[in-house]
Amino acid sequence: MPNPTPRNDARPSRAWPAAAVGLWLALAGVAVAGDAWGQSARKPTPAQKEAELKKVNARIEKVRKSVNADIEKRDKLSAQLRDAELSVQSARRQLEEARVQRIASEARLRELEREQRRKEEELAAERGALAGELRTAYVNGREEQLKLLLNQQDPASFGRMLAYYGYFGRARAERINSIRDKLEHLALLREKIAAETRRLQDLEARQEQELAALKGAQQKRTRAVAAIEGDIKSKGGEIKRLQSQAHSLEKLIADLRKALQSKPVAKQAPFEPLRGKLPWPVQDGRVLARFGQPRAGGSLKWQGMLIGTDRGARVRAPFAGRVAYADWLPGMGLMIVLDHGGGYLSLYGHNEEVFKKVGDPVAAGDVIGAVGDTGGHNQPALYFEVRRGREPVNPERWLQRR
Repeated sequence: MPNPTPRNDARPSRAWPAAAVGLWLALAGVAVAGDAWGQSARKPTPAQKEAELKKVNARIEKVRKSVNADIEKRDKLSAQLRDAELSVQSARRQLEEARVQRIASEARLRELEREQRRKEEELAAERGALAGELRTAYVNGREEQLKLLLNQQDPASFGRMLAYYGYFGRARAERINSIRDKLEHLALLREKIAAETRRLQDLEARQEQELAALKGAQQKRTRAVAAIEGDIKSKGGEIKRLQSQAHSLEKLIADLRKALQSKPVAKQAPFEPLRGKLPWPVQDGRVLARFGQPRAGGSLKWQGMLIGTDRGARVRAPFAGRVAYADWLPGMGLMIVLDHGGGYLSLYGHNEEVFKKVGDPVAAGDVIGAVGDTGGHNQPALYFEVRRGREPVNPERWLQRR
């Protein structure tokens, strides 16, 4: 039976012509390539990251200035304490620099003196050898080569002896030149030793000046603390002062979060999985106050923990991050705030010195400060706090068990 003739109203085939398929693939390739280019274009370059970091640092600097202006306006005694404690930090830093330079200068002076002794010993040996040669020459008389000529009958032996005398003469001349060089080197060493001695004397004088400046700043701080304590006793304002300090901290955290949330400064490893695994920020110490414990008669609670330890003990970052704040704050003294990414911040208060500045990257274990009693505290201790968003969380839950 013959095949039926296809009907004119039959449904058209869905197969696309090869040219249409090729065109579609080409357009799709352009679209994919364009999307990939767009993604690569959106990825920030190192220069763009650096520019963004500068913007964030500038915003944080505005926050810092605002905090200081607020201190000046609201609390004259706190401003006096801040100035005194910042002066103590500056004087201590200058004293440490002078001490390091003095140690280096003393080491340099000892090395120069050792080199001088070595050169003097070498010079003495050279002079002794030359003196022996001169005595031999004197015993032989002044006309050494002429005597040799008159006393020699074998021309070959005479030639060898003449050559030997030539060697001796050149060696003697070289020894004399070596002695002259060593004398010049010794003279230069003596000049360097004299200059280093003068520099050391200047450093000693500077160290005494810096020590006097440190004592003066510490006395100024003592007066400021006494004035604050007197104000609290006369007005019964301890709770009010603590509330004011807590308000200053909350305002600072809120302002910092605004400055940091605009764009992440750095991508950090997740902070959340490290609960109970972080090292303590100070190696040794005793917990003086725990998170949630009452303070000031129970009307306020600790939002972090207070760790009593030795003055000057090194404060280390338990986790990587970036410095978001490094300045003085009422109640906290010299404080560092680290941004760990993911909305987490850690705070370190009462430092006598801070070793980092805003924007510095920090690796886990880096030294960021030294324990002190700034902020009007009555003993060396570190205040440690962890924030998730704006909410303080128990910092002990993040630390390894001791």
